[in-house]
Amino acid sequence: MTVHDPIVAAAQRARAAIPDDTVMLRAAAELARDYAHADPHIYWPDLLASALIGWSALAGAILVDNLAVALACGLVSMLALYRAASFIHELTHIRKGALPGFRLGWNLIVGLPLMIPSFMYEGVHTQHHARTRYGTAEDPEYLPLALMKPWSLPLFILVAALAPIGLILRFGVLTPLSLLIPALRRKVVGEFSALSINPAYRRRAPEGDFARQWAWQETGTCVVALALVGSVFVFGWRPLLVYMAVHSAMTVINQLRTLVAHLWENEGEAMTVTAQYLDSVNVPPPATLPALWAPVGLRYHALHHLLPSVPYHALGTAHARLMAMIDAQSPYHRGNYSGMIPLVGKIARSTMTRRA
Repeated sequence: MTVHDPIVAAAQRARAAIPDDTVMLRAAAELARDYAHADPHIYWPDLLASALIGWSALAGAILVDNLAVALACGLVSMLALYRAASFIHELTHIRKGALPGFRLGWNLIVGLPLMIPSFMYEGVHTQHHARTRYGTAEDPEYLPLALMKPWSLPLFILVAALAPIGLILRFGVLTPLSLLIPALRRKVVGEFSALSINPAYRRRAPEGDFARQWAWQETGTCVVALALVGSVFVFGWRPLLVYMAVHSAMTVINQLRTLVAHLWENEGEAMTVTAQYLDSVNVPPPATLPALWAPVGLRYHALHHLLPSVPYHALGTAHARLMAMIDAQSPYHRGNYSGMIPLVGKIARSTMTRRA
């Protein structure tokens, strides 16, 4: 989208060029050194417990005949699998060798069964953190949603609700076909192999060790997608429909979280680090619901942009320390919000200024 109003465009350029706050950035750099260690005694139990609860509750939702109990199981399954799936974000930032086997374990018990193998995010999300890419046309995870038409927000959520269908088509249909049709394979790799929200983003073909990881993950996910379709002929429609309902609800919650992870007010200008922070969102305590809809440290998304190397389990402590280290005038305070609803309202009101 292009802004034609010169006054609005000038305001956006000024916002993108907000000077960096050196005090805040120095304090963040100090915390990054203190909290960079990923603790396997936290990662593994959290992942395994979330996955166990999620898959067990999904089985309950499929097998239990009582509607109320089945719905309760479905809700528990959605929240637990959503938490387990959110570790894909951690995989993109974990230093090589820091958590041996964690990537493999996550893919086997979460990524492949949910048809979101880690190759779909690894090598993509880090571009969102690149200093010169954030908020530009080259950022795979950015759209100026606050500057778009009012109908863009409902469409943004609807696309997420259809994710299970899209993933079955991507891995169950396009994967095998693309192995036979080179031109299709190039399109699949470039346009349908990234968990991104920027429709203009194109991905490069993988190389080396990452290409080998991509190959086995895509093969495994293809098997899962075909098995899901084939399950209808063995177990009937209920297991697949329940799985897809839980998956869809999980993806919608994540899309809502994505919607409020940033203010989405930039339109292509390269931004200073402080401007990137102010375009991002923390939803810290005392708010409690963000622990459910923004799990695994995602409630500290703005802080994460300052401290991308800090693992999720240390972000709460880092936030508290940073709040104590800086004065009330620091821009850090302006990145903290009270909850999802006010943020959705803020973005929606901004879109209402655009003609439908």
